[in-house]
Order: sequence, then structure tokens, then C-alpha cells
Amino acid sequence: MIKAVMMMNTQGKPRLAKFYDFLPVEKQQELIRSVFSVLSSRPENVSNFLEIDSLFGPDSRLVYKHYATLYFVLVFDGSENELAMLDLIQVLVETLDKCFSNVCELDIVFNYSKMHTVLDEIVFGGQVLETRSDEIMKAVEEISKLEAASNSISLVPKSVSGWRGGR
Repeated sequence: MIKAVMMMNTQGKPRLAKFYDFLPVEKQQELIRSVFSVLSSRPENVSNFLEIDSLFGPDSRLVYKHYATLYFVLVFDGSENELAMLDLIQVLVETLDKCFSNVCELDIVFNYSKMHTVLDEIVFGGQVLETRSDEIMKAVEEISKLEAASNSISLVPKSVSGWRGGR
């Protein structure tokens, strides 16, 4: 099971953090800081896989990928394959590239809702749902269409909205 998905910049500011086990906000912030301190102290030429039992409990592993100014991090237990999790990061980044045409940190900051939609199409409740970028994009586009349609629906009938009182 996936325990957490995090995206943070190279200064340690979390841009997206989603935990699939309940943790108080203070504990989540502490874990984000701890993960960043571990990642930022690692040289570029070492493995992207870590065992982090001390942070997330027994049988916890972490895989990360560093792209430009962002770290993409998955924390998971022993039931998940490490290489599959690394591939899942790649799927997430490819999907975000399709959504935002060459994703950058600002896209994540200013499109928070869409980021969560993409992530929820890939991972939900700590379980991997979809790994095909095309299918994820179809679902995200459908959700965007439904949101646009629901935003355009007027809750006030035209006969009432045209009424001018006070005659």
C-alpha cells in the first residue's frame, strides 16, 4: 500500500502532500521535513530507493525522483514493488506534462485542484488505480468537462432572473 505521495521543491517547501494513513497535521509536517532533509543530503549518483522504517514505521520504503526544482516522492510498504513505484512517479510526471505542457513548480502551485484530480486517478486510498497516462488524461478531461458544465448551470430560473422588482 502507498502511504504517502509528496512533491516538494529543492528548498523543502511542500507543493503537494497526500497521506493515505491518518496522521495529525503536525506529524505530517514533521515527516515532510524529515524526508526533505534525507533527500537533500543525498548525492545525485546514489540509488533513488530508501528504507525509512525510522520515519514511517516498519517495512516502509521510499522512492523518489528529482526533476528540475521538484522532488517527487512515494512512501510505501513492502507489498509494493520498488521499480513499479519508480515507474508510477514517471507516469505521474508524464501525465502532468500532458496536462500542463511541460509541468513546472508553478503549475502545481496554481492548479492544486487539477493536481489532486490527476493524483486521485492514479492512486486512491493508497492503492494504484491506473498506470496508463492516456486513460488518466481521458478521466481528467471528463472531470474537467463535468466541472465546467456544473459551473455553467444557473441555479436561478431565467424567468426569475429577468424579473425586476419595485414597480
